[in-house]
Amino acid sequence: MRLYAIGDIHGQLDLLKAAHDRIMRDGGRDARIAHVGDLIDRGPDSRGVVEHLMRGQREGRPWIVVRGNHDRFLPAFLRDPDWVDPGLSSAQHWIDHPGLGADATLRSYGVDPDQPRDALLREARRAVPPDHADYLATLPLWYLHPRALVVHAGIRPGVPLQDQAEQDLVWIRKGFLESQADFGPLVVHGHTAMDRPLRHANRLNLDGGAAYGRPLAAVVIEPDGIHLLTDRGREPMPVTPIGPEVDRIAAKR
Repeated sequence: MRLYAIGDIHGQLDLLKAAHDRIMRDGGRDARIAHVGDLIDRGPDSRGVVEHLMRGQREGRPWIVVRGNHDRFLPAFLRDPDWVDPGLSSAQHWIDHPGLGADATLRSYGVDPDQPRDALLREARRAVPPDHADYLATLPLWYLHPRALVVHAGIRPGVPLQDQAEQDLVWIRKGFLESQADFGPLVVHGHTAMDRPLRHANRLNLDGGAAYGRPLAAVVIEPDGIHLLTDRGREPMPVTPIGPEVDRIAAKR
């Protein structure tokens, strides 16, 4: 059974629809598609992305969406406005952090982010549909397919899947990215933006940087290989050794 997968979306609805179109041209409308999370923040239409994926799943599309670290921010803010994600080394709030993209997400829901926190919270609670917040908050943390294990950030090497901590599944870099271990299934993940999606012997990083204006990666994973889907068709993805660039990124938190 083949599996299609899509990288970090970050509010890029047009790119998401284009990636779905490339997959449907390759595998038909019933193609099984796994999305590695980070639906919201930074891009212009987080609301549209959430609506598009919810609608597709309601219509019976075999789409899987796992939870990314960014997907926790909005529902957590609505529930507990003082919560700060412990995965953030800066210890800054989602609203205050200049690089997380809260302003873009709030604007997509018609909320003005440039107002006092109390007023912003009241407006956001009115504007964000409860089912959107519930959807983001309850997305699964991983999906195991015969071809791959799909998670947002990665896994802690040596820890059984059922014992993996949520914080690692949505945030891990150091300890995972530089690992040469055989994880069993191929680990398909995003979270760490590279110039392009990269395939390694033990994992496949699909975060090609759509949040920063680069293409949104869509791939097909089959027994005989992995291909990147482009407007020109399939492009084989060779195995790339884990090198110094990845080691430097892995050291960040």
